[in-house]
Amino acid sequence: MFIKEYDKVLLRTGETAYIVEIYEQGVSYEADIDTLDGHIKTEIIKQDDIECILAD
Repeated sequence: MFIKEYDKVLLRTGETAYIVEIYEQGVSYEADIDTLDGHIKTEIIKQDDIECILAD
């Protein structure tokens, strides 16, 4: 799966996130995560954390 900056993705946790920085394609990204409790947090995530890319 090829992920681009600003892609909306579904995480394996059930949360959605927007990719804001690509550190290494296929390895790690910085993402703004919409948490299940309604907050937004910015974290570094791994490719394995991503279930799929979502269409807007």
